[in-house]
Amino acid sequence: MLSKLLIANRGEIALRILRAAKELKIPTVAAYSEADKDLMHVKMADESICIGPADSSQSYLNIPAIISAMELSGSDGVHPGYGFLSENPDFAEKVEKSGFDFVGPSASVIRMMGNKVSAKEFALKSGLPIVPGSSGAVDENVHEEAEKLGYPVIIKAASGGGGRGMKIVYSPEELDSAIELTQQESAVAFGDSTVYLEKFLENPRHIEVQVLADRHGNIIHLGDRDCSLQRRHQKVIEEAPALGIKEEKRQEIYEQCIEACRQLDYVSAGTFEFLYENDNFYFIEMNTRIQVEHPVTESVTGIDLVKLQLRIARDEEIKIKQEDIVLKGHAIECRINAENSETFLPSPGKILEYHAPGGIGVRMDSHLYKDYVVPPYYDSLIAKVICRANDREDARARLERALDEMYVLGIDTNLEMHRKLINDPNFINGTFNINYLENLNKEK
Repeated sequence: MLSKLLIANRGEIALRILRAAKELKIPTVAAYSEADKDLMHVKMADESICIGPADSSQSYLNIPAIISAMELSGSDGVHPGYGFLSENPDFAEKVEKSGFDFVGPSASVIRMMGNKVSAKEFALKSGLPIVPGSSGAVDENVHEEAEKLGYPVIIKAASGGGGRGMKIVYSPEELDSAIELTQQESAVAFGDSTVYLEKFLENPRHIEVQVLADRHGNIIHLGDRDCSLQRRHQKVIEEAPALGIKEEKRQEIYEQCIEACRQLDYVSAGTFEFLYENDNFYFIEMNTRIQVEHPVTESVTGIDLVKLQLRIARDEEIKIKQEDIVLKGHAIECRINAENSETFLPSPGKILEYHAPGGIGVRMDSHLYKDYVVPPYYDSLIAKVICRANDREDARARLERALDEMYVLGIDTNLEMHRKLINDPNFINGTFNINYLENLNKEK
């Protein structure tokens, strides 16, 4: 019944989970690597336990070490956050078989939706709209299928993610080598060389739908988000709700996502991700975890997604009815990374001075503090600045003020990039797609 929670993650999301658990009076255990003993959530947790060296393969990705930490600390549940083991079905399965609660869906659901081929097959059966492509892994008919789809096409790794394992192909002559390269990359990165073929949409937006489901058959959606501003397939700025989508299209895709959850027997928070072009949605994947960008949804709905995850893990019912969810205003989030704004190279080091922005409508999710040392071993995300207002322009203006107010001394950050981006005319007008940021960088 989740009487003690082990947090198997680090940084701002670990602190976010800890705060939600504290509000629910759930004792917390921080699992940390040797490099992370000074993290804010480690200092604030009721207990902490070191799970290994700095190398994530020996700590945050070490399943036996995390299971042992749960046993030693007397934890009966684990929240994986995002990244690391959050979408690893083997981890979820071992947690379940060890008699603990995994804060998330079942291992079988994670396994199905984590593989892009099986996820696409499920989407097709459940009625979700999909990008035209091969019905399964590429085979000897791949040239014929590519001709039917029409070039350009894209080769994708079945177990891919994070922008890896994808090759765009513009002509038949490139197809075989692109498949071979993607298979090799996928085998190295994901331990699975399976790849499949899709029609390449040239200028879509990236729209996602947030869902929540409990073990009692209650399923709700919490609207949508636009995550189109991306660099190398990594999201940079997110906002809710998405602009310029017809209401009937919105309601249609929401209902399809709810039905898909019902067919999956889905439990916990989840996100359906789509490409959106010419008034059409195309399913690309489902993230079976909390998302980095969940605060923009929380900001416009007033609903705490992480607390609901924990309540669901305690076998409680979702008391919120769909008709009670009303989106209020607009929210925008900037991901602040410890990296150079021009070169994008990581910038670990000691925080000499730090000031978080504040004021009405400003939310700051960060684990930073003065004299904290940002380690070189992990993802460079150090903070998220989220601003909400009654309309998009007011939210953007509030975000501009908040970014100007924030400063971090001692390391490089991408703050300046965000200051420029939110003043870009195309961002102000909402006229951008998933290729916009990459094309902007090419022009420089």
